[in-house]
Amino acid sequence: MTGQSKFSKWMQDKVFNPFEDKKMPVMQHLFEFQARLTKAVIVVAVFFVGTFFYADTLVQWLRIPLQNMFVPGSLEWVPTDLPKIPFVFLAPAEALWQNLKVAALFALVLATPYILWETWSFIVPGLHVQERRFVAPFVVTSTIAFYLGLGFCFFFVLPFALNFLISYGVQAGFIPQLSIASYVGFALWFLVVFGLVFEVPLALTLMAKLGWVDAPFLKKYRKWAFLGAFLFAALLTPTPDPFNQCLMALPMYFFYEVGIISAGFFKKKPTAEESETETDALSGTSKETSVLKPKTATAGGTGGPDDEYLSVP
Repeated sequence: MTGQSKFSKWMQDKVFNPFEDKKMPVMQHLFEFQARLTKAVIVVAVFFVGTFFYADTLVQWLRIPLQNMFVPGSLEWVPTDLPKIPFVFLAPAEALWQNLKVAALFALVLATPYILWETWSFIVPGLHVQERRFVAPFVVTSTIAFYLGLGFCFFFVLPFALNFLISYGVQAGFIPQLSIASYVGFALWFLVVFGLVFEVPLALTLMAKLGWVDAPFLKKYRKWAFLGAFLFAALLTPTPDPFNQCLMALPMYFFYEVGIISAGFFKKKPTAEESETETDALSGTSKETSVLKPKTATAGGTGGPDDEYLSVP
């Protein structure tokens, strides 16, 4: 307990207190936003300079799932039975443009922790203490979930999808020859989408924590979520084939079910006023019923001497 209290005090003094709310006009907020955005862009540019020099190596890494399958038991890549597939480019600047695209994406991924830190530093002065304690773990968890989505796609989804699609073309009698632009676009799009798919449970948990949805509400719309997963997959997949659509829609719906369980655990706790209102509703009473009701008038048209209600003559 002592160690935990010391850690909580250190977090309060070093992390939360320096960002206490300061009353600033709108223009100062805009200037602060501009300064933090400029810092984030500079950091991304620095990372981009480094990743561009290794762009060829990064493209070679993207080629690993093309003709290899990852074996979780031995933690190694095993070559598949596919023939050697050469890369070609169909425009003079196509190869250079793909290297720039790969370098920019990797630079953005590497700079993500710093970008999140600048975002946290900008919005935290406007949050309450309980909101700060909730948002900070949420940001960290969402970042880890995004990286897990990238890893899951790179090691399991991409090898399976590429091996199935290219094997189908080879068995049909076609010669595999891929454009560098089409392959890089396919791989990067799959990586980004699966990184976002892994954020679905966290997004549902956040909405449940804010009181926007709850577990019964999400269970009620299961069928619509299943249909929506396939519609989104049809829009997000880089190819129109149903195989890739199912490969993206099924994990999306699976994480929707995970989000239902998480929303049940992390639902919004009712406040004291809401609890009192619910209690009154269940007991059949309310604050408005405390108003005195008029007594029944006597035969003479007036009540007794203690009446507090005068009927209209």
